[in-house]
Amino acid sequence: MLWTATVLSGAAQLTAAEDVYYKIGTTDEIRETSRTLAYDLMTHYNGNQSGQIPGILPGPPLSGRGDYYWWEGGAMMGTYIDYWHLTGDTSYNDVITQGMLFQVGDKDDYQPRNQTIGLGNDDQGFWGMSAMLAAETRFPNPPKDKPQWLALAQAVWNTQAEPGRWDEFCGGGLRWQRQFFNNGWSYKNAIATGVFFDLGARLARYTGNDTYAQHAEQAWDWLWNVGYIDNKNWHVYDGGHVEHNCTDINRLKVSYNPAVLIHGSAFMYNYTSGDEKWKYRINTMLDSFLKQFFKNNIIFESDCETRQPPCTTDMLSFKGYCLRWLAVVTQIAPFTRDTIMPVLVDSARAAVKQCTGEPSGRRCGFYWTGGKFVDPKTDNTTGAGEAMDVLAAVSSLLIDEAGAPVTADEGISQGDLNAGLPDAEANKIHFRMITAADKFGAAMVTFLYVMGPALVFFWICMDETSDTTGTVKKEEAASQEPSSGDAS
Repeated sequence: MLWTATVLSGAAQLTAAEDVYYKIGTTDEIRETSRTLAYDLMTHYNGNQSGQIPGILPGPPLSGRGDYYWWEGGAMMGTYIDYWHLTGDTSYNDVITQGMLFQVGDKDDYQPRNQTIGLGNDDQGFWGMSAMLAAETRFPNPPKDKPQWLALAQAVWNTQAEPGRWDEFCGGGLRWQRQFFNNGWSYKNAIATGVFFDLGARLARYTGNDTYAQHAEQAWDWLWNVGYIDNKNWHVYDGGHVEHNCTDINRLKVSYNPAVLIHGSAFMYNYTSGDEKWKYRINTMLDSFLKQFFKNNIIFESDCETRQPPCTTDMLSFKGYCLRWLAVVTQIAPFTRDTIMPVLVDSARAAVKQCTGEPSGRRCGFYWTGGKFVDPKTDNTTGAGEAMDVLAAVSSLLIDEAGAPVTADEGISQGDLNAGLPDAEANKIHFRMITAADKFGAAMVTFLYVMGPALVFFWICMDETSDTTGTVKKEEAASQEPSSGDAS
């Protein structure tokens, strides 16, 4: 049943905005608008061109090549997987497969060598979520001699479940940065842990393996107990530092933190056959999320749209992930549908209304509540995040016509329980709950952290002397303390 029939009592109430290029009054108009938006988004990507690097958007900033960090390419891959799933348009499938496979790294776990210095847990996690999405939507499999979607998602999860990542400091949680010599190493944040939670919940539902669900529950409990999820108003805060036992909480609030937790909770609700605990968590956080990040039902990045400094390049892409995730929540936690569908509809209407920028007359900006186009140059970016946001907003309106995420019984992707693990570690640590016996790994991590200054230059020389895929390290991660909540 088309969403307009039940949400707006007829397509006539979803009238297209006047004097704009895009129309979304009917299913056919939504598909056509999505097709054009997908085309325009691809103009920001050159990874499929001769001599360019598959999978990444131009960047990182200090390279002079563009505004984008490595993780956002993975997020864009996921946006196009959803686009294919919702519209049936296969035009970009080969480009997405090429990009997804090019960035897997030597160990098929989305830790490519050239990203070693600046690799964040959340960065790797976004690529893992896109691989998981490919498995859940039955996206065409890679060639048999290449890593498979489900195995890639499992590899990301396995590497992050290791005690060296999920360590004892602050009682658990994932650090922002993976490398001990980056300032972000001492910062445990909500998005890294939230993505791990989400990926675990989805792997549990897909595979039926309860170990993933146990770790997902552990991640939720940690966020709650450390106070990153406010126990009173359910706001989700950015993070804190291990040297302060994560009590120096940075109260920056960005939309994708609660959104990824709502999404993961919906998968846990579905996996547990409707556990009331997860239903309560979904409803309560959803209510908090909608109050904080929507104005008149239109998604709004509240901590940066009306404040200085303006939204970072990373933040400019958050709306799209939120809307894509909310759309899926309506499928696997159907009791949310009447709450979520109106904000999807109104956000999409506002999004296309402001897509009037030159030179095409249909270029999209970021500020949807104002009703008019604001040039992306205002935020010193070329506009890929804004284009992703609007494509997600419009294509998500087709959610009722798309199949819900599948499980292994219906899936076509081959998994590997031990993907990403050294042989000696396979089935040894990860498929049980983490205990005190795992603290040795954390102790070694501490040693490396202390000895870091003496080892940094050796590591760089060994691992970074050649830029094997042409990308440039994320130097800013090594030189700035995290304060923006960005995925990078």
